[in-house]
Amino acid sequence: MSSASKRKGTNFEREVITYLRQHGYPYADRPVAGASEDVGDIIGTPGVVWECKNQKIMQLALWVDELEVEIAHNLARYQVESPVTGAVIHKRRGKSSAGDYYATLPLYRYVQLLKEAGY
Repeated sequence: MSSASKRKGTNFEREVITYLRQHGYPYADRPVAGASEDVGDIIGTPGVVWECKNQKIMQLALWVDELEVEIAHNLARYQVESPVTGAVIHKRRGKSSAGDYYATLPLYRYVQLLKEAGY
């Protein structure tokens, strides 16, 4: 990965973190580099895994598969019993506000969230 691509990804993650902090997740942050197992691009939101993508070509299947691996790593690493969920946050072209970006997750995870919210 080129340094320009890495910088683009880091800046995107920071945008999402800023948005999360402004909306009730004050501990959202980037994980320390070099962790042995990837637990997502944003930490500090217990029970939620965030995979951030700022790429021109959408590869949703690949990204969701990566998310699922990271959720499994979270379950193993933190030995949590409560459900862990997550989403792929990806750039919406033509939009500059993180609140307008897309969040993609498998349907079963979305249904899980709805049930936990009382629907």
